[in-house]
Amino acid sequence: MTTIILASASPQRRKLIKVLGLPFLIKPSRVQEKEILTKDVVHLVKHNALLKAQEVVRREDSFLKTGQTVIVVGCDTVVFSYKKRLILKPKSFKEAKKNLQELMERPHWVYSGLAAIDVKSGKTLVDYEKTKVFMNQLSSKEIDRYHRKVSPLDKAGGFDIEGKGALFIPRIEGCYFNVVGLPLAKLVEMLRKLKIEVL
Repeated sequence: MTTIILASASPQRRKLIKVLGLPFLIKPSRVQEKEILTKDVVHLVKHNALLKAQEVVRREDSFLKTGQTVIVVGCDTVVFSYKKRLILKPKSFKEAKKNLQELMERPHWVYSGLAAIDVKSGKTLVDYEKTKVFMNQLSSKEIDRYHRKVSPLDKAGGFDIEGKGALFIPRIEGCYFNVVGLPLAKLVEMLRKLKIEVL
């Protein structure tokens, strides 16, 4: 039997991991995410995803004593604007509004890093996904009303695509679930390389 441990407290990722149809546990990582670009966005999200997964593997080493296969999955999602600026989870509604106005000016990218670690063998895979997002422009009052209905504070970029955000996101190029927070097709590819069959 295979158990997936999701190293995240994200409610969006919790919903998506259920789609795999595998037993899973939620064990949020306690590491401090890196939030400054030293190389590029891909390096950043892959680095953070791996840090999260590794920290949970160290903390949950009791699974080594069991006979079951345990895969720890770490994920990190950021938004990268046309101004070459990282947009993370906003710390206030004021910041969230400013960020959303910037994201609505031109298309932007959502990047997610993924790390999957087989606890028993130590085999580790790290990859990423990116999606281009196009938004319609909202007025200042419309953004305020949106943020009253959907809290931006727990979301990279400060918006959702699976809820009210769908009303001003006419199209994307790439993986939809990446924008939600967990690129499922990419994760299944990685699990297959770890000899875990989902389908």
